[in-house]
Amino acid sequence: MRESKGNAVAVEPKPGAPAVDERPAAPDDDGVFDPDIDDTLPPFRPSPEPTGAWHKRWALGIGGWAIVVAVVYLTLGVHLNPYLSLTGLLVGFLVGLTGMGGGALMTPILIFFFGFQPTMAIGTDVTYAAVTKIFGSWKHWRQGSVDIPLALWLALGSVPAALVGVAAVAYVKNTYGDVINTILYRAIGSALMMVGVLLIVKVVMHVDQRHRRENIKMTTRLKVMTVCLGLGTGFIIGLTSVGSGTFLAVFLILFYPLTTDRIVGTDVFHAMILLCITGLAQIGVGNVDLWMVASLLMGSIPGVLIGSQLTVRAPNRVLRSILAVVLFVSGLALLFKS
Repeated sequence: MRESKGNAVAVEPKPGAPAVDERPAAPDDDGVFDPDIDDTLPPFRPSPEPTGAWHKRWALGIGGWAIVVAVVYLTLGVHLNPYLSLTGLLVGFLVGLTGMGGGALMTPILIFFFGFQPTMAIGTDVTYAAVTKIFGSWKHWRQGSVDIPLALWLALGSVPAALVGVAAVAYVKNTYGDVINTILYRAIGSALMMVGVLLIVKVVMHVDQRHRRENIKMTTRLKVMTVCLGLGTGFIIGLTSVGSGTFLAVFLILFYPLTTDRIVGTDVFHAMILLCITGLAQIGVGNVDLWMVASLLMGSIPGVLIGSQLTVRAPNRVLRSILAVVLFVSGLALLFKS
């Protein structure tokens, strides 16, 4: 006797009919069914919204934010930079769209186009990115695209390592003065070139297209590996501000077989935790221009929200290829600048 899925009516099998195999089909190509990994949806995955529902909400939200920006510029515009706001809009949109970290794009922009010193560019960028990630992670949480345990295990390693990186920069700056600029030019340039190469590898290998898992089981071995990954990337982020979205996302794709939206959402959520704490540390050592942070946020907040909404519709392979070339060239330029 079998219960139909739609109306719960019992149906008797016909005499002589072959037995029906009621076991769930294995979702993996290897034919191995693991209920701890494959047969679960995250408990906070929401049901699809009615068609067109988000259009009205987003139109209202963007319109309200435009009014807020206009009022702020009319009252405090003398302290703000509208060109930074436009830059924040573009970078925030790309962050939400591709899952890349803002540091890989914003730090070289602040250095090359706005004349920031490396230490001030890193601190300002980290603080601005922290606030941006709060809005982006909220959106990904609402979409159900965050693996909370994975993000927390990453943060266990990345947060203390990033604080060590910030302390190292402050120590060298206070002890040796301008020598820190040369060190940071080389460090940021090397990190950008590495990110560019990793992005190309990601696009060419099509790794994320084979990932279909909603959850992964955090075994002891995987937890240790995750903390170690957080340690390595956290120190680089604390030192250069580069890697919170791009550098780490590539490793997540290579070693964690989650769906693309879960990779992006988990990466953004982890970056929010990491950058909020690192940003406070940068403010504490005096490497942040809060007015410039406010200018960036005027544009980046709506940018990252719009980009996050369009993640699944974007030609990500094309965008990542272009951004990879831009990042590699920017890193090379910073190495020559040093």
